[in-house]
Amino acid sequence: MNKIYSFLCIFLMLLVTSCVPKKDIVYLQGDKNTATVEQVVQKPYRIQINDVVSIKIKALDSKLVEMFNISASQSQGVSAEGLYFDGYTVDDHGNIRIPVLGEMPVIGLTLDELRQKVEKQLLADYFHKEADIFVIAKLAGLRYTVNGEIRSPGTKTLMQDKVTLLEAIANSGDILITGDRKDVMIIRQFPHGTEIHNVDVTNIDLMKSPYYYVQPNDYIYIKPIKQKSWGVGITGLQSFTTIVSVLSLVLTTFLLIKK
Repeated sequence: MNKIYSFLCIFLMLLVTSCVPKKDIVYLQGDKNTATVEQVVQKPYRIQINDVVSIKIKALDSKLVEMFNISASQSQGVSAEGLYFDGYTVDDHGNIRIPVLGEMPVIGLTLDELRQKVEKQLLADYFHKEADIFVIAKLAGLRYTVNGEIRSPGTKTLMQDKVTLLEAIANSGDILITGDRKDVMIIRQFPHGTEIHNVDVTNIDLMKSPYYYVQPNDYIYIKPIKQKSWGVGITGLQSFTTIVSVLSLVLTTFLLIKK
């Protein structure tokens, strides 16, 4: 009887430790009475090498600015591929090449600073204030990569100015049950180099983090939980089936040896 009780205790311990608890898979957990969460003020993004920017120049007389707009004849439909070929890519020297204006250093500028710089140069070299020019500067889509324990890994491009980490995960089909939501790695590019940070997407304090919003060229890696490396089941039923199979094998082997 003592052996049976021992086997039962071991069985229950394995069953409990191998299952993934609910608190490890629910996003943004916190005080149920919390009504609002103050987010950290997001710093404006600064242009980096290999970014693709879209610059549109408008005026009262559209013919005056046709030569500045690469895709002036393009249809209204916009795609990531179209923006890649028709946008302005920041080269290794931190410059872009704009028709007529030529080489322009843009690395380290915010999009608003880029807009003002293009507008200032146009007014200084080609137009008067009476032309009433209007410049629009945007990133050609927000591009990021998700890999690891995610349903649909790969590189995504969203036509949005802002994307949260949770939106990025949702656009990749959500984290698998085998993914560690408490230790999501974000590899982010900065002008001074690359930084690696880890965040917990199950904690509501994530919304206060500067990594709550995805930035262009972010690499998001979802690590596997320890249960996956153990090779046991993830749900209670899977764990039960796995452990029963192991115990049956051990018992059969023991009976064969005893004979």
